[in-house]
Amino acid sequence: MSAASEMAQRLAREAEAVCRRYLPQGRREGRYWRIGDLQGTPGRSLYVRLQGATAGKWTDAATGEHGDLLDLIGENRGFDRLRDVLAEVRAFLGHPPLAPASDQPEPPASAGSSEAARRLFARSRPIAGTLAEVYLRNRGLPDIRKADSLRFQPRCWYRDAADRFAQGPALIAAVTDPEGRITGVQRTWLDPSGRSKAAMVSPRRALGQLLGNGVRFGVADDVLAAGEGVETMLALQAALPGLPVVAALSAGHLAALRLPPALRRLYVARDNDPAGCRAVERLGTRAEAVGIEALILAPQAGDFNDDLLVDGVAALRAHLRVQLAPEDVTRFREVGDRHRER
Repeated sequence: MSAASEMAQRLAREAEAVCRRYLPQGRREGRYWRIGDLQGTPGRSLYVRLQGATAGKWTDAATGEHGDLLDLIGENRGFDRLRDVLAEVRAFLGHPPLAPASDQPEPPASAGSSEAARRLFARSRPIAGTLAEVYLRNRGLPDIRKADSLRFQPRCWYRDAADRFAQGPALIAAVTDPEGRITGVQRTWLDPSGRSKAAMVSPRRALGQLLGNGVRFGVADDVLAAGEGVETMLALQAALPGLPVVAALSAGHLAALRLPPALRRLYVARDNDPAGCRAVERLGTRAEAVGIEALILAPQAGDFNDDLLVDGVAALRAHLRVQLAPEDVTRFREVGDRHRER
């Protein structure tokens, strides 16, 4: 048995104590600990099993992510290296720390997981000429070399199906607050061919402080478009290149997105599923309560990246324009036309 597996089993026997330590804003409901997410946000979408053969296993109903208590502690504390996770677990279980490795170039990230996210983004490279660029081109998104929010990490840690830590290539997207500070990242592990995401459970995982923040493309002033996925919002911007967009990464986080103070119009890009519809309604209500006009942009398929792949950018642009405010039709048509001429 590996050290990681042994530690996971020990933690499972103390699952409730782990939850009370790392997710103190949650509460026990029967056999489960309920909380909003791995960062400890109040809510009920994430549940941790406390008893039985699956004790310690958790699932986030909002994102589809799941894992064990090693994953929970690593995500909660912002660690992206196995040695840091195991050191934290040993401290929690009351074991003496291991001697520090001589090749460790820097101390572990502090309990603020945003620091771990910033370090991972800093260690990653621009996407031009990388597998990440190939992947996005295969998603119908060719013009992304200048997207400062995206980087590529050829060796990003993950847990494989055999409960071992491994590394693989990943697209790294920076999550920022409205002031532009990096608070988290989204990691999307990629198939080596670049044709798809990696064949693994939960190839997309977030790290850091996400609530209220998002992955931004362009600087919002008076108009902004907000939606769930990075590829969805990149597809929207491919059709309307001058429109600033932000990806909140899930329906739950979209509903809680912080809005810029100078905003006067918000376009909310809807995903055609029940969670997406609820998120759009909640965000629109919040925006209108503070005097921001909220307009829904609805795709024809599941989301705007699906529309882009099926129909192409010209058809997507035509579909979107009839949903824009009249003054924005002219504004973004002119920007889009100049963009195509370059």
